Formats: sequence, C-alpha cells, structure tokens
Amino acid sequence: MSKNFRLTHEVLDVSAVYAIADNARNGAVVLMSGMVRNQTGGRAVDYLDYQAYESMALQVFQEISDRCHQKFPDITEVVIHHRLGKLKIGEISVLVAVGSPHRAEAFEACHYAIDSLKVDAPIWKKEFWLDGVSSWVNCPI
Repeated sequence: MSKNFRLTHEVLDVSAVYAIADNARNGAVVLMSGMVRNQTGGRAVDYLDYQAYESMALQVFQEISDRCHQKFPDITEVVIHHRLGKLKIGEISVLVAVGSPHRAEAFEACHYAIDSLKVDAPIWKKEFWLDGVSSWVNCPI
C-alpha cells in the first residue's frame, strides 16, 4: 500500500501527511483537515463512527489521485488519509494534501480531491447525537 493512501483507526498525523505531499518542486502544499464538529443541522453531536469497504476505498483514493494528476498535470503529490471507527468532537477524520509548484493548482486539486472522496469513496459515517438517537449519513443501505 502506498504511503499516500491510508485508512486507519489511529489518530491522523498532519505533519506526516504534509511531509509526504512536500517535494522540492513545490511552491505550495495545500492540506485540508476534516474534523468532527459539535453539531449537525442544529443537533448536538456526541460522536461519529466511520466504516469503510477498505480495499475498495484505497482503490478509489488512487483513482482520485490519478484524476487529479490528469486535471492538474503540474501537481507533484496527492495524499489521502482517512480515519475509521469512533471519533470524538474535534478529532480529525480526514486529511487531504496536494503538492504543486503553484498554489492555484494545489488549492483546486485539493478541493477536487476532497469533493471526489465524499462522493466516490465507500466510507460511511454514522452520527450519534447527545439525545441518544443515531443516523447514517450518505449511506446507500
């Protein structure tokens, strides 16, 4: 498995992801950190639980990277790390980093990568609210 793509139950490491995306050709590294917020739609969140079809998700990460390199040919690296399992408020659930000689492409490619991940990757989120109710988000089941 490539160091660029990772699914883990461990805490995600911003410095490690940045270092993977960094390259001597870069003039920019854009890193997006998605984290668990304390509310959704006005409801207080207790925690989230992420599950994935892991082998397929890693394939999708590679496909997203390939598409990024096609759309933004100057970028040097695409890094996608996603956390699984139970996450508390404030914990990082996903890191996406893109290195590029120019900042505009790095921003655009990072935006494209996270938006693609949210649509294409077989990763599902279950929200648990403080009132004891829970619900799957964007789950095809």
